[in-house]
Amino acid sequence: MARTKNEDRIALFIDCDNISHRSIEGIINELSKYGVVNIRQAYGNWTKDNLKNWEDKLLEFAIKPIQQFDYSKNKNATDILMTIDAIDLLHTKDIDAFAFATSDSDFTPVVMRVQTEGIKVFGFGEKKTPKPFMAACSQFIFTEKLMGRVIVDESTPDAVTQAPVRKSGKEMRQDTWLVNVLRTAVEQTMDEDGWANLANIGQYINNSSSFSPINFGYKKLSNLIDEIDLFDIYVDDESKIMSIRDKRLGY
Repeated sequence: MARTKNEDRIALFIDCDNISHRSIEGIINELSKYGVVNIRQAYGNWTKDNLKNWEDKLLEFAIKPIQQFDYSKNKNATDILMTIDAIDLLHTKDIDAFAFATSDSDFTPVVMRVQTEGIKVFGFGEKKTPKPFMAACSQFIFTEKLMGRVIVDESTPDAVTQAPVRKSGKEMRQDTWLVNVLRTAVEQTMDEDGWANLANIGQYINNSSSFSPINFGYKKLSNLIDEIDLFDIYVDDESKIMSIRDKRLGY
């Protein structure tokens, strides 16, 4: 794959036993915003019928299948192989970011190990994913949000479209964790007048949590902040730089 000088190199590891084939397009699209996903590997026992739906996706998105037989019952050899390959790659290739697509908390240690090298880790998994794995990632995105809500057109029952499920401002204001993340980021980056640059806010959030606006149905942090209606917003006419200030300050 072609790569420009400023594009990050991303390695994607997919645990096909714990991730839906329907989410892969959204995962690739999301990662492509940050760089080139030049290593794409999908792990599983490809002799099993439950992975048949993955076959077309592997071809469509140029993903390399990695075969791992089940050596014994109740033991997931796939997890072990995927972990070994990730650590090997960490020490043998020049990779700027790793991505793990799985809902399995067993990958938490390898994510933490990669993070100790100062390498960003993107996580993708279902909402049932244990919190320790989500928290270990630099950014974690729910695959349900990438797939959107499936809508069937009654006039053509075989056709389906994808529509994003977006939380309203009221719903987000009731999310204590989200409100705390946003207000803390503003407090930590604001100037003497209470204004904080949106870019600085985003950087602080990325460094301190696994938050992603996509989990709330928004592609950009600016759109989410506008909708949640907890902050005053100012956009400079010339630079187009957005700054926000907590409405509680009451200036």
